[in-house]
Amino acid sequence: MKKFLILLFVSLFLTGCSKNDFQNRVIFSSWGSVTEVKILKQLIKNFENENPDIKVEFLHIPQNYFQKIHLLFASNTSPDVIFINNLHLPIYETKLENLNNLIDTKDFYPQAIESMTYENKLLAIPRDISNLVLYINLDKTSLPKENWTIYDLLKKAQETTNKNCFGISASDEIYWATPYLSYFGGGILDNNLNLIINSKESKNGIGFYKDLVYKYKVAPTKSQIGSLTLAQMFLDEKIAMYLSGRWMFPKISEKANFNWAVINFPYGNSPQLCDTSGWAISKESKNKESAIKFLKYIGFN
Repeated sequence: MKKFLILLFVSLFLTGCSKNDFQNRVIFSSWGSVTEVKILKQLIKNFENENPDIKVEFLHIPQNYFQKIHLLFASNTSPDVIFINNLHLPIYETKLENLNNLIDTKDFYPQAIESMTYENKLLAIPRDISNLVLYINLDKTSLPKENWTIYDLLKKAQETTNKNCFGISASDEIYWATPYLSYFGGGILDNNLNLIINSKESKNGIGFYKDLVYKYKVAPTKSQIGSLTLAQMFLDEKIAMYLSGRWMFPKISEKANFNWAVINFPYGNSPQLCDTSGWAISKESKNKESAIKFLKYIGFN
């Protein structure tokens, strides 16, 4: 009897860990709010129902996403399908599959495809594209006038800053400074992918952004943020104007207990950098056929 049980256990173990099961497993990584994760899980469920031979494991990374993705690449354990944005494409260009001959792009806007293309290689299927916007607490300040300037923004931030609330959000990550760089005519890369972060215009933008924190003190320092997120500080009414993207709309809609609106960042001397997000495939994927099948499903559904 004991021998039979041992043989049965070994048989079940080998059945549960078969080579075929491993080949048909796709690991999919993404960030996202509760609402977004709910939608993604439903997409995964629908895909698995239509493709019962493929199992999708969802790796949700809500914070420090790219730091963790970087570690996974470094340890050769990257997910098969990776949610990524256009700002990180150049960093992982050698790690991502070229989709030029795998994806029909006729149903996408050319600008979206272009933003997910680097060195003439389509590295991800675009999901969404937008610029950064300002979420504004209307119980603490009013809507700005039309065609407002960055100096109007500063004035409004000064008027709303007090011991209990900062006028505007700020972060030490360069991504959140890009609207300020664009306002003064700078940026990170030009249209020919030349580095322009050290240009006079870019330095003016970075200088203005830093001054919000250290000169005018209308935005919190890293130590003042502490363990909170800027989104949570906005929801707790500790920040009157919060710079973020369209992905925060569901969370703010659900959680905010005050009147609020979404407004454009002041227009400046050059177009604001657009943030595009989409799905890519790791070159390291051991299940590439299944990964491509899943990528096409979520990219076109």
